[in-house]
This record gives sequence, C-alpha cells and structure tokens, in this order.
Amino acid sequence: MTTAKLSESQLARAVELTQSLRSQVGKAFLGQTEVVDQVLCALLAGGHVLLEGVPGLGKTLLVQALAKAVGGRFARIQFTPDLMPADVTGHTLYDPSSGQFTTRRGPVFTHLLLADEINRAPAKTQSALLEVMQERQVTIEGVAHPLEPPFMVLATQNPLEQEGTYALPEAQLDRFLLKVDIDYPAETDERAIVQQITSAQVGEKLDVSAVKPVIQPETLDKLQRLVAHLTIDEAVVDYALRIVRDTRSFAGLSIGAGTRGAIALVRSARARALIAGRDFVSPDEIKAMALPVLRHRVVPTADLAVEGHGSDQVLAELLERTPAPRA
Repeated sequence: MTTAKLSESQLARAVELTQSLRSQVGKAFLGQTEVVDQVLCALLAGGHVLLEGVPGLGKTLLVQALAKAVGGRFARIQFTPDLMPADVTGHTLYDPSSGQFTTRRGPVFTHLLLADEINRAPAKTQSALLEVMQERQVTIEGVAHPLEPPFMVLATQNPLEQEGTYALPEAQLDRFLLKVDIDYPAETDERAIVQQITSAQVGEKLDVSAVKPVIQPETLDKLQRLVAHLTIDEAVVDYALRIVRDTRSFAGLSIGAGTRGAIALVRSARARALIAGRDFVSPDEIKAMALPVLRHRVVPTADLAVEGHGSDQVLAELLERTPAPRA
C-alpha cells in the first residue's frame, strides 16, 4: 500500500499539533494517558468513540476538554427514554407568517457531539445517529443536509446499570471506530484529581477553564487528511487482516469482526503512529489498537462468558497467537 511521503516540516507540524491537543486535554482530564491517546486516535482518524466506564470517572469531562481544545462547535444530547429522533436530527415547522415549512436543525449539526448515556434511549432514537455517523449527513423530510467537517460522535454509557437502559444494536456499535474502556485511575492520579476538585471550589462542576483552543476545525480537517496518507507497508496491512479474519474462526469467539473492523484497525493505527511521531505504521500500532477497535465487534462464546471471560481476554489470547511481521 503506497501513499505520498510527508515532508519533514509537515510531519513536525502535525506532531506538534497532536501533542498540543494531548497536553491541553491533560490539564482537565488527569492521568489515564492511554485513554486520552485512544480518543485522539479516533479524532485524527475521523472516527467515532464509545466511552464506557462506571459513573464518576470523568467521561463527560474528557469530552468537554477535547471539545474546548479543538475550538469548534460542541453540542451535548442527554439521552433519555422519552427522547425522540427529531430531538437529535431536527424537524420541519410550519411558519404561519410565510406560509412555508422551515427546517429547524437539531444538535447533531455540530463538530463534536456528546451523546451522553446513549444506552438510555430506545433503539428508535439511537438509530437517528446511524445515517449521520456513516454518511455525515442528515435526511429531514426527504432532504439530505450534509454536515460541515470535521464531525465526531463521542458517546458514553455505564456498563453496570441495566434498569432503564437499552442495549445498542450491532449496527450502531459497528459505527464506532473505537470502544474505549475507562478504568479507575492510579492512586497518585486519583489524589491529584481529588485535590484539584476540592481546592477552593464549591460543588462538583466540571472545570475545563485551564484548557485552551489549540486547533480549529479547518486545521483538524487537514490533519485528518494528512493522517490518511501515512505510509503503511503491505505486510502490516496483512497483519491487520489476519487478526480480523482470525476472530471469525477463533475457538473463543462466537461472532467475529467484519471488514469494517479491518478498515478501522488500519485507520486508527495510522493515527497512533502520528501520535508516536512517525510517518509510517509499524505492527506495534496495529497490536496496540486491536482491543479498542475489536472489543465491541466480537462476541465471546457462551461458555467463556459464563466463566466471566470478556472479549478483551479472548482477543488478548488471539493476538498472542497471531505472529507479527518482523521486517
């Protein structure tokens, strides 16, 4: 797979912007650098992210910090059982003064969209995001309305609570480039978080005042196009394909990943390479992104699920058995 070689100045500028984004987000979302890097990978690859973690780990804070660092338009939708599809995409209204119908655009017309607690809305409302996540357009009353690039959906959900929630359908899950699991922070990071929040501050308001915009949407769009041109050798592409194809025959998985999984793996690996400061993709990037790319696209067998084995454990075993190219 051949692509245009980036100049040294292009690469240096791209790496500088990426590191600035990472630094600014880290001012509000302390610790968990791997989580931040994975979300940045999705941003640079032009994909969407599903953030999963128990309440109180900063999922919403992370999204708000990223939105401020990017400097584009930001919208938030609080998903609830009574949320309607038109509340997401928009609708038409009759204007008595003009005698015509006018289109009122919904919150989805933005650059970064936070779909907070997405699994609290029924499938009918969740499906309102299918077209916009895939086609980057919204159809209202038969008329297609393209979105201004860049566009990214960052959805959150709680993995523990079941009452009042609706599981995301497979077609919806597959639209997310990555599923990022947010775990409990390390002790030193947690201490710093507690000290920051409780120092001269009333309540628990999410504070992103320290975050400064370091990139504009137009520049981000160019950066995404640049990432898409990073060099990746055919042997590395074959490695990604072998991983994805092996999920379909691996004994521990009842359902494997589709072709979109292989595409997502290559796209996110390119972004990971840029974060590492390189203009080419190595097998390490493929392996590093395999879990967030594939964990929501595979299903462990019933026997392993009963024993408490999740998709991450099965995928880790598969990766160990899949040899990476050496040169």
